[in-house]
Amino acid sequence: MAKRIFDLIIINMTPIQNLYYAIGELAYAIAISDGMIQNEETKKFYQIVEAELRCKKYDFDIAKIIFQIMNKDKINSEDSYNRAMHQIRLNSHYLSPELKNTFIAVIEEVSRAFKPVTLEEFEMIVRFKNEIKLINGDPVYYNS
Repeated sequence: MAKRIFDLIIINMTPIQNLYYAIGELAYAIAISDGMIQNEETKKFYQIVEAELRCKKYDFDIAKIIFQIMNKDKINSEDSYNRAMHQIRLNSHYLSPELKNTFIAVIEEVSRAFKPVTLEEFEMIVRFKNEIKLINGDPVYYNS
């Protein structure tokens, strides 16, 4: 069911919106990698995602949508990570160097939101940094 809802949302978004949604989902994956997300963590997650991913290219509450889908369907961190990376690769032509740096900042801030940073979170961050480093956008698309 979650995959179907996720696919319907993604289909109706632009590539830029898909990238922002993917990084929100990746931030969620990191937040839940050490277990359940508490109410206080949810509030902090919203604040981080809203502050870091504020973009005039979408008109929806990305953090709220992500949490509603993931919490409702109990998506695990690995599946969430893989779906996010799939969307990043699929829409990578719009991935500018600045956007890559923003995405790295988001996941690092999410991991630091509640101490300590667990081994699972650290490993996922390192994995993400290594994977995104290999993905290069196309200036024809991200400069337009």
